[in-house]
Amino acid sequence: MNAEWLKLRTVRAPYALVAAIGAVLAIGMVISWLMVLDFDTSAEQANFASADNSVIVTPFTQFCVAALGALIITSEYASGMIRTSLTAVPNRMSFAAAKIAVTGAVSFGIAVLCMTLSYASSWLIMGDRPPPVAPWDTVGDLLPSALASIASITVAGLLGLGLGMLLRSSAGALVTIGALLWVLPSITTLLPEPWGTNVSAVMLPYLVPQLAGTIPDAPLSTFGAGLAMAAYMIITLGAGSVTLVRRGA
Repeated sequence: MNAEWLKLRTVRAPYALVAAIGAVLAIGMVISWLMVLDFDTSAEQANFASADNSVIVTPFTQFCVAALGALIITSEYASGMIRTSLTAVPNRMSFAAAKIAVTGAVSFGIAVLCMTLSYASSWLIMGDRPPPVAPWDTVGDLLPSALASIASITVAGLLGLGLGMLLRSSAGALVTIGALLWVLPSITTLLPEPWGTNVSAVMLPYLVPQLAGTIPDAPLSTFGAGLAMAAYMIITLGAGSVTLVRRGA
């Protein structure tokens, strides 16, 4: 685990991805501020959407953290360093477990920091304005959404790692992550009912509000959404770990 942490913090990719998240967070704050300014001068305030910038920040952070998770393993295959790593740690399950632990910890840390800044900035920008521009009355109202977003970002990081171990290709892992986060959810909305509703309910982006319990009459319960989110992580990490153990470097 110490070696994995050393490898992660001594390459440029994590810092570039964190910088990208910070840039999107700043853009989200500006959008929230502009929405509030528009709300204050509008004669149709009841038709406004929420100024919560996590709507923008969360999906982009999911992608960046998932990309980081994938690069943690695919960069070693690309450079050939995987042979050195497996020589130093011949027990491949221990090697996989160390990567999973470090990736999970880093993903969780980024998620907590990013979502804290996102929700706190939204709260401060919206102030005491009424709904719909300010959807929360108390901190307790936003807590389920914040926790669900943190969980989804952490799962995205581990999902990326699992795909990286399975595909051994940075490009392949990134395309698959993009498909899971953006392409497939868009396609499911075009399916006829009830297929559209039922299939889209288990897509990663739509699990977050269901996990938070913010959608009335949602297809999945909070427990069901959490189970579906965990299934993505468990299946990809399981398949990736089996591939790592059974295939040559």
